[in-house]
Amino acid sequence: MRDNGQLDPGRAEDAGEFLAALRALKEGSGLTYRQLEERAASQGDVLPRSTLAGTLGGTALPRPELLASFVRACGDGGRTDEWLRARERIAGRAEAGPPARRGRPRLPRKAVALAVPAAVLLLVATGAWIWASAGKEKEGGTGEPRAASPGSAAVRPAVPEGRIRVRPVLSDDLCLTDGLAPGYEPLVAVQRPCGQVAPQETTLEPLDGDAFRIRWYHPDHGPACLKALTAKPAAGLLQPWEACEQSSRFRLESAGPEGSNRYTLHADGRGCVGIRGSSTTAGAAAALEPCTGLRNQVFVIEPAP
Repeated sequence: MRDNGQLDPGRAEDAGEFLAALRALKEGSGLTYRQLEERAASQGDVLPRSTLAGTLGGTALPRPELLASFVRACGDGGRTDEWLRARERIAGRAEAGPPARRGRPRLPRKAVALAVPAAVLLLVATGAWIWASAGKEKEGGTGEPRAASPGSAAVRPAVPEGRIRVRPVLSDDLCLTDGLAPGYEPLVAVQRPCGQVAPQETTLEPLDGDAFRIRWYHPDHGPACLKALTAKPAAGLLQPWEACEQSSRFRLESAGPEGSNRYTLHADGRGCVGIRGSSTTAGAAAALEPCTGLRNQVFVIEPAP
């Protein structure tokens, strides 16, 4: 990926290699995400550090405008066109793809290597569903409900439409929005005074069944959806992710009397969203934890004023 010690984006063969080159470019700049954001702003560019972190840690190619801002902020602005051409070449190759695979989901390499006949997969999947349906919810576990019986339809809770705010019941004047968590630089979901949330907007995007995406929109940063992180030191934190199709799915369950707008947020079968340490202090992070039914995992979801 280097030519005479200089990164050569033209040698990247796919999105993975291209992103590896971008990470090397950042490392070579010696700048943090915050410093890159600030340098871009001083040059008249927009480079949200949360979006950049999600891009460099993801699998999808960055948008051209984000790439150009990033390259200039890293001090390689003289080769911006070279980076953009490499991106377009890789994007075009991915869109074309082998005819036999067009329109099919891309499987992880491990999954492809372990592929087995479809009939065996069907039997395994059926057995797993029967096992899950027979299991009972255990106190202190993830709190996820049993699988629905065949032919039954998931019931979507009646939540407010349009712009909303998500407010922990432990803190009436705090709402979930973006902020910094100790030991992790990109923006994540934290509780801050509700009056400081604007101009960021929060909406719930319905998915199939009873699932939702939690979507944020900021005029300066654009749209993003919350994704539960899995890698340390940020495991469990909720980060705004530009590629919403890669974000987490949340299932809402009523946690109060009808009309109270109180809910627990179950994420991807991995647990429930809660405020760390049951804190009532501004800046405390929201994170996934085993579902307990305690009040730090209950949120009021109401129309935004």
